[in-house]
Amino acid sequence: MRWVYIGVGVLLILFGGVWTLQGLDVLGGSAMSGVTVWAVVGPVVALVGIVSVVIGLRRSRVD
Repeated sequence: MRWVYIGVGVLLILFGGVWTLQGLDVLGGSAMSGVTVWAVVGPVVALVGIVSVVIGLRRSRVD
C-alpha cells in the first residue's frame, strides 16, 4: 500500500509542476498556458503530492 501513496504522490508532483509552468506561461502550446488559475492549482496539487509521498515513506513496511 505504501507504494501506491508514493506512486500517486510522484504523479501529483509532476502534474502540479507542469500545471504551474503552464499557468505561468513558461510552457506554451496549451489552453492552460497563461491562465492564472493553473498557476495557483499547480502548486496546491504538487503540495498534496509531497504529502502523499511523505505518508508513503513513513508507513511501516508491513502494509
